[in-house]
Amino acid sequence: MSGAGAPDARPVDCSDLRVAVVAASWHTAVMDGLLDGARRACADHAVTPDVLRVPGSFELPVVAQACARAGYDAIVALGVVVRGGTPHFDYVCSAATDGLNRVAIDHTVPVGFGLLTCDDDAQALDRAGLEGSREDKGYEAAAAALATARVVRSVVDRSPVTLA
Repeated sequence: MSGAGAPDARPVDCSDLRVAVVAASWHTAVMDGLLDGARRACADHAVTPDVLRVPGSFELPVVAQACARAGYDAIVALGVVVRGGTPHFDYVCSAATDGLNRVAIDHTVPVGFGLLTCDDDAQALDRAGLEGSREDKGYEAAAAALATARVVRSVVDRSPVTLA
């Protein structure tokens, strides 16, 4: 079951971090929920993110890379791809996932993975953090990026970090 085994991490002060949320525009209701969740997580961590909108999930990696190059400490990538009757789903999911991973590794900048890859609209809505949703993947992606940025900062600064 998705969501089982998630860590019970408390928000930490990340007010010194520069954070970007890059959000796709397709599937408005789902994206609104994901974006609201990411904003709540950032607020819980004392951060006001810069929110950048892109047309679709395929465009997430290029803007995430621009953010990494511009000096953001953490990036949250939000999107949703719903399976259809063509291989388009596989190509977009693979390209976006590989591209976001490459940004994180190449730039040593955490990228919160809030890209929903779902078989149908019901699965996407159930993960969007909306009223009645079982999961809040926008919140989870932002919280993970922020916690990871704290760890990266501690490695770079050679200072201890406490996440719990």
